[in-house]
Amino acid sequence: MIDVTKIYYLVFGILTILGGVIGFVKAKSRASLIAGGSTGLLLIASSIVIMAGRTNIGLMLGLLVSVALAGQFIPKVMLNRAPIHSIIMAILSAASLILTLISFAKK
Repeated sequence: MIDVTKIYYLVFGILTILGGVIGFVKAKSRASLIAGGSTGLLLIASSIVIMAGRTNIGLMLGLLVSVALAGQFIPKVMLNRAPIHSIIMAILSAASLILTLISFAKK
């Protein structure tokens, strides 16, 4: 399960960075660029740390970033004020949380 999680972090990180760039290009939102870039890089770092054999540290970092992203996007979706990108990020964040918790449980 750790292998699936580290790949998920890598893909999720890349998608998060791309989302931040798209937000900047479309809406000139520096906040999107900064938040998407920083959280995306942290997710990629989580994957790299796991690949380096520091599984607990990588999973903890991935968990923290996933909780932060879920906390940002899931409430928007629940309140029905969510554009499509927020729905996608809520789903990806929830999946990341689930994968991380399963990885901790099976470790």
